[in-house]
Amino acid sequence: MMTRNCDAMRILLALIVAGSLALWAQDAPPPAPQLDKVAAEPQKEVEEPDAQAQEAAEADQPDPDIITVPAGTKVPLTLKHAISTKSARVGDNVYLESSFPVTVEDRVVIPAGTYVQGVVSSVKRSGRIKGRAELLLHFTTMIFPNGYAVSLPGALESLPGAENQKVKDEEGTIQAEGTKGRDVATAAGTTATGAVIGAAARGGKGALVGAGVGGATGILIGLLSRGDEVRLETGSGVEMVLQRSLELKESRLQAEGRELVPVRPSNQKLPRPVLTPPPN
Repeated sequence: MMTRNCDAMRILLALIVAGSLALWAQDAPPPAPQLDKVAAEPQKEVEEPDAQAQEAAEADQPDPDIITVPAGTKVPLTLKHAISTKSARVGDNVYLESSFPVTVEDRVVIPAGTYVQGVVSSVKRSGRIKGRAELLLHFTTMIFPNGYAVSLPGALESLPGAENQKVKDEEGTIQAEGTKGRDVATAAGTTATGAVIGAAARGGKGALVGAGVGGATGILIGLLSRGDEVRLETGSGVEMVLQRSLELKESRLQAEGRELVPVRPSNQKLPRPVLTPPPN
């Protein structure tokens, strides 16, 4: 009997111990993570902004140092030397000077006295029978008083005050006026003169013959004579138009430079020195 009770007590004690261990395992904290595994995991890289997108955003912002003179702006100029279709050749340089300041947003960007250089692009002399004289110029360079130079996309717009020539197209071609009326007047004048001479010599019949001879002479003079040439005198006013926008650097416009002093002509005589007698 005693043996059976001892066995029962042992079984009960074993059950109690097993239950206690099970409860302790449930309440125990989770195992700490292994440091080696954490260190081995790769860290995510910090995303950097796209460099191309940043450069594009900076390119869209206007440069505060740039002043844009819009296309279509007109610049009045004065010719520094005479030019004519009678003597001009393709490639000849043309020199002009601005005669009035040009402003953009209430600021003077092209002051009066700015030099402009151009080139003769086409020359056509007047014909003896038909064809008017034509001259085409293009402006290539602008030089500011401080020496700042820029490439210039300019063409001739108009000839203020010109009487015997005009600008005929958008390219700026200068064309001489026609001489048809003058040729008719010449023929009429020679016809009348021939009629008077013929009438004085042979009467009525002679007047008819003289008129015919005089008219033929007038027509012959018109055929053998060239029409008017295009000629721009020194100091002639012309108007240039910008064919596309012109970008200028404000820092260069405001920079001080060497003043451009005109060269003394070689044929100009120097003033005669005044001789002062030595003191007694």
